Amino acid sequence: MKILIITSSPNSNGLTSACAEAARQGVIDSRSPARMVNLNDLSISRCAVHNDGWGTCKSKHKCQLQDDFQDLQGTIEKAEGYVFITPVYFGEPSEPMKAMIDRLRRCEATKDAAAGEKSIMADKPIALVAAAGGTGHGAISCLAMMERFALRVGAKVFDTIPVTKVTRDYQLETIHDALAAMAAAPPIPELSPAKRKERRPSHRRRRR
Repeated sequence: MKILIITSSPNSNGLTSACAEAARQGVIDSRSPARMVNLNDLSISRCAVHNDGWGTCKSKHKCQLQDDFQDLQGTIEKAEGYVFITPVYFGEPSEPMKAMIDRLRRCEATKDAAAGEKSIMADKPIALVAAAGGTGHGAISCLAMMERFALRVGAKVFDTIPVTKVTRDYQLETIHDALAAMAAAPPIPELSPAKRKERRPSHRRRRR
């Protein structure tokens, strides 16, 4: 399984970077390819909320604000699984991570399944990691925010992992093992419309 690791910290020697390396090593140890992207190396601006509140993100599922986001969206589409790793600021993901997920959510969560549109992350596994390197507070609320994003774009949350300076050693092992397990799992096959219809639960009326 091809795993895309997206991280967002300018500190190459910090807790977030250590989490990213643990994730990368876990994927490699499962004999799967890993690609790492640091959002701090890209130019991704916050959502500009065009026009009446919606730009081409809703009509064409592409952001009209031109920067590195377009290439990243293409990279995300090609991956078969993900791990999003962010430092925790004020109980939330980092500003680069928030900018990215805000724009991605607008493009992907607005797709209409009834019209045959599908999120590029739909049914793909994702692991979420929040690294609270300061006080250690806020990791859970940060993960909750990222989980809402993941579910909104149709991804399957494989694991949510909070990490602090106190829990660093054993949680790095947890990240490694979680990504090794996730990467080793076979990709979820895409179902045909007929198969998807077969899987829909039937609603039978209760007998009175």
